[in-house]
Amino acid sequence: MMVLRFKYFLIISLLIQPCIIKAQELNCNIQVSAQRIQGSNRQVFESMQRDLYEFMNNTVWTNHVFSYAERIDCNILINLNDQLSADEFRGTIQIQLSRPVFNTTYKSTMLNFIDNNFQFKYVEFQPLEFDPSTHRSNLVSVLAYYTYMILGIDYDSFAPLGGTEFFQMAEKIVTNAQNAPEPGWKPYDGSRNRNRYWLVKNALDKEYEGVRQFLYDYNINGLDKMESKIAEARTSMVESLKLIQEVYRRKPDPFMYLVQVVMEAKSDELINVFSEAFPEEKSRVVQILTEIDPANKTKYEKINSANVP
Repeated sequence: MMVLRFKYFLIISLLIQPCIIKAQELNCNIQVSAQRIQGSNRQVFESMQRDLYEFMNNTVWTNHVFSYAERIDCNILINLNDQLSADEFRGTIQIQLSRPVFNTTYKSTMLNFIDNNFQFKYVEFQPLEFDPSTHRSNLVSVLAYYTYMILGIDYDSFAPLGGTEFFQMAEKIVTNAQNAPEPGWKPYDGSRNRNRYWLVKNALDKEYEGVRQFLYDYNINGLDKMESKIAEARTSMVESLKLIQEVYRRKPDPFMYLVQVVMEAKSDELINVFSEAFPEEKSRVVQILTEIDPANKTKYEKINSANVP
């Protein structure tokens, strides 16, 4: 039986011996693509990919204990579009996070989005070191920020609001970067508030707690029960979507970035799950989905016609 990361929520007391061994938290695949940059030393991009892989996977990000099998699966794809100088680059960074579903081989997508405001300096053979108290390197700060967002979302899916401490770490990185010349950290950066500042601000805003509670209920009471109690699991998943619906109807701000990010990650999965549901349940879930994610209305309406002779 798979252990649902109960270790995440243990309080380490003073009675525990200080010699406890920590393991790295992430199983992070890194890919750097520089096809659009011509006439450069291609070796630097191979070094960059190797250095970023080692940084993400060898840094100890928390004081929690992980076994090898419990590491969090994530992917980071960096597409470099421009080389601004010998050591400065601009492009995009795509973050993907998946979560294992209890008693199955299926992994559920928890996060899948692209940050278009990615500009950084990279000097080959220069060590990458993260200092939570200051902003020294935009490359390091961006990677550390998304590490803590990954941890926060993953922990939220195993305990109600379980990722708060990690979102707070991400918020601290944002605060440290407010004077950084690179884009993505300030409230007005990017289009429609799609930036690092607003993503973590939403995650820590009490008005959005329903979205974070959804991550827990949907996974623990829904996906994790699909293998053994499929009808009960789907019912729970419909109920969990109502938590996002409540947030959407309150409209705490005009952009609701966290709602968008969660729905971007879950939309295809929801269609697959409810295409096999009973007609009445299909109708209910389509009504909710088209309300909270109107941009994908046509996509969700396919649920009603799925498996209909």
